[in-house]
Amino acid sequence: MTYKTYNYTPTTDAMPMPQRSVNPFLRAQNWRSQPQNTQGRTYALLPAAPLNASPVPHLTSLYHFNKAGDYGDRAYPGNCGGNLIRDLIRFFGAKSVFDPMTGSGTCADVCRELNVHCVSKDIRYGFDATNNACFAQLPEGQLFDFIWAHPPYWRQKLYTAQPGDLSRTETLSEFLTGYRQFILNCSQRLAPGGKIAILMGDYSDRDEGFVPLTYYTKQLAAECGLRQACTDIIRFSHGASSSHRTYRSSFIPGLHDVCMVFSAK
Repeated sequence: MTYKTYNYTPTTDAMPMPQRSVNPFLRAQNWRSQPQNTQGRTYALLPAAPLNASPVPHLTSLYHFNKAGDYGDRAYPGNCGGNLIRDLIRFFGAKSVFDPMTGSGTCADVCRELNVHCVSKDIRYGFDATNNACFAQLPEGQLFDFIWAHPPYWRQKLYTAQPGDLSRTETLSEFLTGYRQFILNCSQRLAPGGKIAILMGDYSDRDEGFVPLTYYTKQLAAECGLRQACTDIIRFSHGASSSHRTYRSSFIPGLHDVCMVFSAK
């Protein structure tokens, strides 16, 4: 028996959608086939996504792009690529975007491509997103349809020497205090019906052990009066520097981070 396989990687809005599946690298009909291994790479059989009226049909709870796209600077620590940001902005139809931790400018590049108004700030340029006084410097009453947030995963990577840098907090408690204030500050700049997407990953800390930062994100968002707006989006971590290292210790590697989307209650 011969099976038809769809290998779909979205690149432009004009690209036709496959009829059976919207999930990249899904073998559409052979549900009992074994994972393939080609040149040392294993390809998993992913579930089929139901067809629906989504303006971005390939956007599902499992997000895969092995190419980051021409957004931001891949050499910048923690750069996540702009495809997910682009798809979220399109899905929610945002007309105004705020990025309070701009990093290498990935979100701004996406908005420029989509012709969407974007305000980008960063602690390197004097905007401490954990300080509500900095948010007060924005024009009074300025609200946003969509906020993209990619905070530090505590001290997994160090970014700046600035006092408000969350990656420089010495304890988990100190990090969570600043992180909560950051989420609260952002929530107060959401327009009615607006969404805030937070990309976060768990990791094992040298002192604290395993730190479930995605769990803390949901807990803090609820405390700030937000509710989750859709399913978690599991973003495959292609290009992570840890994937190219060899470790002597035994552990279960994390190959993803999680994008959580919230709105006001």
